Amino acid sequence: MATAVTSFAAIQDEFNAYIGDIVYATMTTVDKKGRPRARVLIPVWEIVAGRPLGWLATYKTPVKAAHLAGNPHTTFSYWTPRQNAVSIDTVARWADELEIKQHVWQLYRKTSPAGAGYDLGRFWHGGPTDPQLHVLRLEPWRVQVIRGTDLRSQIWKAGDTERAAR
Repeated sequence: MATAVTSFAAIQDEFNAYIGDIVYATMTTVDKKGRPRARVLIPVWEIVAGRPLGWLATYKTPVKAAHLAGNPHTTFSYWTPRQNAVSIDTVARWADELEIKQHVWQLYRKTSPAGAGYDLGRFWHGGPTDPQLHVLRLEPWRVQVIRGTDLRSQIWKAGDTERAAR
C-alpha cells in the first residue's frame, strides 16, 4: 500500500539517491491512437521552490514531437534489480529559450541534485546554441518512490498549495 506525502521533502532524499544510482529512465509517451512508445533517456532533475523540476536534452524527433503535441503527459520510470524504483508523471513542453538551454547545459555538466549528468557536447558539438539541441521542461504532478527492501511506496502529488506558492 502506498502512503501519500504532502511535501516533496519527505521523499526527496530517496528520489535523489535512486535516480542518481539508476541514471537511465524509460520515457513513455502516447500517440494519437493512445498507443504507448517507450525510449530510454537521461533526464536531469533539480528542486525548485520545494518541488522537482526535470529537464531533458534531446533530439526533437518527429515521433516524440508528434506524441507530445497530441498529449504532453509523459512518464519517466526508473528501476533497479534491488527493486528500488521511481515513477514520475509529468507534463512536458519544449523550452527553446537560449537561457534555458544554457541552464540545462550546466545542469548536465555538473550533474544536478538528482540524476546523472554528462557532457552534452558529446552529442551537440555547437554547445547550447546547437540547432539540433532541444530541451523538454518536465513538470511533475505525481512522483512515486518505492524502496525495494520492504516495498514501501510513497507518493507525492502536486497540490493546490504548492501550485499557489509558484
